[in-house]
Amino acid sequence: MTATTAPARPSTPAKIAPTRRHRNGKRPRTITDWVLLVAAVVVAVLIAFPFILILINSFKSPQDYAATGPLQLPTQLYFDGIVRFWERVDFPQKLWNSIFISGVVSVLAVLVSVLNAFAIGIGRVRARTSIIVLFLLANLLPQEALLYPLYYMFKQVGLYDNVWSVIIIFTVIQSAFGTYLLSSVFGTFPKEVLEAAALDGAGRWKTLWRVIVPISRPTLSVLLIFFFIWTWNEFLIPLTFLVSNDNQTVPVAISVLQGDRLMDVTTTSASALLGLIPTLVFFLIFQRTLTRGITAGAVK
Repeated sequence: MTATTAPARPSTPAKIAPTRRHRNGKRPRTITDWVLLVAAVVVAVLIAFPFILILINSFKSPQDYAATGPLQLPTQLYFDGIVRFWERVDFPQKLWNSIFISGVVSVLAVLVSVLNAFAIGIGRVRARTSIIVLFLLANLLPQEALLYPLYYMFKQVGLYDNVWSVIIIFTVIQSAFGTYLLSSVFGTFPKEVLEAAALDGAGRWKTLWRVIVPISRPTLSVLLIFFFIWTWNEFLIPLTFLVSNDNQTVPVAISVLQGDRLMDVTTTSASALLGLIPTLVFFLIFQRTLTRGITAGAVK
């Protein structure tokens, strides 16, 4: 009589210790997370401090500023500084000049950048690398080196002290950067998409506006926003080429009045606040577009 042996019991795999998580399913914060959070808060406070200082002192009277200093809250709201700056520089006219110049430059610069980048990145023109390096060097050239030749040129053609002189200059400057950026983006554009468009009978012009531009819209939106803000904040070239009071932009008007002996600290803060508000509103309006464009990544 033979004894029957029981089948071997399969060994159970070792249990893996579950990752420690909170009740909501998120992992607990580590010391590194808290250090990074504190550092981010400190950097944010340092960045916001000048704007808070401008906001506080814009609503102070000169007597209140002299008595309490720049860091104390105003004892009562004082709007004469804002009103005085608004009336002295004709702020609506300066605001319109800045909006018009920045808006036209941003649209034209993006359009020129798209056309140049399409020819370089997809059209594969000869000496493509040399042309891209040339555009890169154009971005590295300081504006001070351009003042005299541009001044002489626009004097000859009769565009000196005209907003279109500044528009032409900044369109060329901004499109140089846009061409350099978009050339690398269009250079990695999927060939399958281009071949499919060609099989459907689309020519180069239709491929550009019906295929490439819609897919690249997040990148173009970011360029448009940056070009607007960069042009708005430009100072040296508008100061040189827009000498008439009616043609000046907001940054030029602020800087010119800061040298006026009638300007006090509170009026100067009010002028800085009025110059900051339009760009802040523009950024808040297009914040979602900017975020989508940055997180979109490369063209897929």
